[in-house]
Amino acid sequence: MAPADPLPLAGLVVIDLTIARAGPTAVRQLADWGADVVCVEPRSPEDTSAGRHGPDYLNLNRNKRSLSLDLKQEAGRAILHRLIAKADVLVENMRPNVKRKLGFDWDTVSAINPRLVMGSISGFGQDGPYAERGGVDQIAQGLGGMMSVTGLPGQGPVRAGVAISDVTAGLQLAVGLLVALHERERTGRGRYVHTSLLESMIAMMDFQAARYTVAKEVPPQAGNHHPTMGPMGMYQTADGYMNLAAPWGRLWEALCDVIERPELATDPRFAAPADRATNREALNEELAGALARRTTADWVETMNAVGIPSGPVNDVEQTFADPQVRHLGIATPIAHPRVGEIEILRNATQLEGVPGDIRRPAPEPGEHTEEVLRQFGLEDDEIARLRADEVI
Repeated sequence: MAPADPLPLAGLVVIDLTIARAGPTAVRQLADWGADVVCVEPRSPEDTSAGRHGPDYLNLNRNKRSLSLDLKQEAGRAILHRLIAKADVLVENMRPNVKRKLGFDWDTVSAINPRLVMGSISGFGQDGPYAERGGVDQIAQGLGGMMSVTGLPGQGPVRAGVAISDVTAGLQLAVGLLVALHERERTGRGRYVHTSLLESMIAMMDFQAARYTVAKEVPPQAGNHHPTMGPMGMYQTADGYMNLAAPWGRLWEALCDVIERPELATDPRFAAPADRATNREALNEELAGALARRTTADWVETMNAVGIPSGPVNDVEQTFADPQVRHLGIATPIAHPRVGEIEILRNATQLEGVPGDIRRPAPEPGEHTEEVLRQFGLEDDEIARLRADEVI
């Protein structure tokens, strides 16, 4: 059998100094596509949320190796610098003053390795009045405006149900790292790439943010309906809820026919998209009465048959039972030496012709310490001395 083609990022060496969620999310993108990721962890790492063998850690840290290293000791920092000298990428998400104290700020690491690409995620930016503040997802959701547009009108600010600024910041940084690596092919020099939970949260606001920057509108809560057009939102059926989107000409007319209310298409209150947006409450009352007559599954099948985008409102169990989700194979099986057979989420991006991206489970603390140190040129006597001195 011919050997399998290497993954796209094979040969890329990444030093991972990240904690929590945003940083590991960024590094996971590189690990999934074949980068050799070395997580540098304290000799006695703090337990993660839900534990080292909990769903969160296992999902965030697959495809990585673990090196235990005490960066508070000068010998530990010296080892880190030796790794940096041979690495392609360094990623961290600590406060700016912490990386300066521990000797992996950009000025230091770029002097050690001019080809290094360094990525940082902070709460609020690498400088400015909030630079040294600790930042977590919900703080960024509030500060960045997300909570003000989430939830039902009048109920008060609501947190988005996922750690959206963490995940977005991780994805934004991963894109920036790949851009910098591509540029390095031309220039031969690395670059410092950074983002923050706050910047990523505002970017995720997208058109809601643009409504303010361009038109100075302050978007209100719109609940389960699109804030500027309709009908596009969630509606109750005979046995649950469904989402549908029919805000434009042909779709709107098809919806009126499907629900057996053709007169709505010529009702002057709903004649044009702007009218339907202005008279959203009246429109939704008309649709609610019609949609309550049949089940979600019946409506979804009927509407999709005539090209109206629609679907059920699932809980997580229903999502993973959905035939399309099963077909996509996004829940990928893997064997973990301590936990046993589990399923974790594959990368959401698929590269045609590239095999599955889940190659190894999340590591145990320091599991690969000696293996990694030998890879970076340390001899056995050096490793033994480091262990005796409690550096590793």
